[in-house]
Amino acid sequence: MDTPQPTTNTATPFRDYIPSSDNPRSKELAQCDTYQWSANRLAEPFVADWQRKWTEVSNEPYKGITVDGSIIPDLYTLAEGKSEEGLRAPVEAMVATAQELLALDLPPAVRESLSKPVDAIEWRRWLNPEIYAYRHGVRLEEVTDEICEAVHKVLRASLSPVGYEKARGCMRVNQFLGEVVNGVRVLNEKSYNFTLFGTPSVSEPWGWQFHGHHLVLNCFVVSRQMVISPVFMGAEPNVIDEGPHRGTELFVDQESTALGLMQSMDEATVRKVRIFNRLSGPEYPEGRFHRADQRHLGGAFQDNRVVPYEGVKMTSLTEPQQKQVWKLIELGLNFLPRGALAAKIAEIGRHWKETYFCWIGGRAVGDAFYYKVHSPVTMIEFDHHTGVFLTNKEPRPFHIHTLVRTPNGNDYGKELLRQYHARK
Repeated sequence: MDTPQPTTNTATPFRDYIPSSDNPRSKELAQCDTYQWSANRLAEPFVADWQRKWTEVSNEPYKGITVDGSIIPDLYTLAEGKSEEGLRAPVEAMVATAQELLALDLPPAVRESLSKPVDAIEWRRWLNPEIYAYRHGVRLEEVTDEICEAVHKVLRASLSPVGYEKARGCMRVNQFLGEVVNGVRVLNEKSYNFTLFGTPSVSEPWGWQFHGHHLVLNCFVVSRQMVISPVFMGAEPNVIDEGPHRGTELFVDQESTALGLMQSMDEATVRKVRIFNRLSGPEYPEGRFHRADQRHLGGAFQDNRVVPYEGVKMTSLTEPQQKQVWKLIELGLNFLPRGALAAKIAEIGRHWKETYFCWIGGRAVGDAFYYKVHSPVTMIEFDHHTGVFLTNKEPRPFHIHTLVRTPNGNDYGKELLRQYHARK
């Protein structure tokens, strides 16, 4: 039978959860710029301990996300010569826009901050919260509009049109959130850092990183091959209901597809797929829920995390249900340009029998939930969260985190870079 496609609950009234301007935290936010706000947060014991752990794990040798601590070998191969025409990354356009950025009359301090070696540790020091703890790269709100536009040209050249608009939507929602909670000096559409890694080249390895609140992109290319991960895209709220970008909605296609998939399952299948009924509580083993990350496992500073498979293998689902999971995968990866997306889809297909799907939470329209698609070569997560700047104490569909990882050693293109150096 056809899988139902419910209408998503984007009308959940996030405005019911806007904090009062008399709230002490609201007053603090209104008075702070990003530096003071970050200093205040980093002085809190929980965040201070969190940052200490961030620094520790980022200094560990990179291994990659695994299911049991052991890397599965021979999953990724550096291409010999030119890849097939249809699978090429748009490297010429990427290089042209990156060189255009570098050709600007940049202040010496900006030029120095902009670029790092291709294997620099800063790749791994990205953050998706608004806390400005790691300050490599150039901060868009601190440079000229000309530099900002040049950075956006690199993003447009590297991402698919849909992917760039989704990223732009995350930035605009961040601005909207700042306006809603009176905190635009901390939350705005330029609250992001951009870094180049290596020298832009059509044949040599290089890449870039864009990171800030609810938006993190790590893009690596070598010749025609591309890896864009880790990726974090999120929104609080996921809709803009006033102003010049009114009508913006983020992640509603993933939400509706996921609900349609779960509503197509019989109860016996749901019991196997759903690993926890509630979004938090005593049924969770130690480490499966985090105060900030909540249910998602592939966030910042989780590069070497052990993440076991959960739920069911794809082959246990019906053919229509498997097609719906494929749609979720494509929606989760649609930031990739056409050729790179085709290559990634083919890669995932080669490991389809080893791919798992799991679910947490309800499956009715308006319910908050989490899902994960996990295989040897991809991990895609979607998670509804409690409020950070809004006041909802329970997860609501208007606060969303999505993540993409490349397990077994190829986040940041690390395995391709290793093979490249081994051939030299």
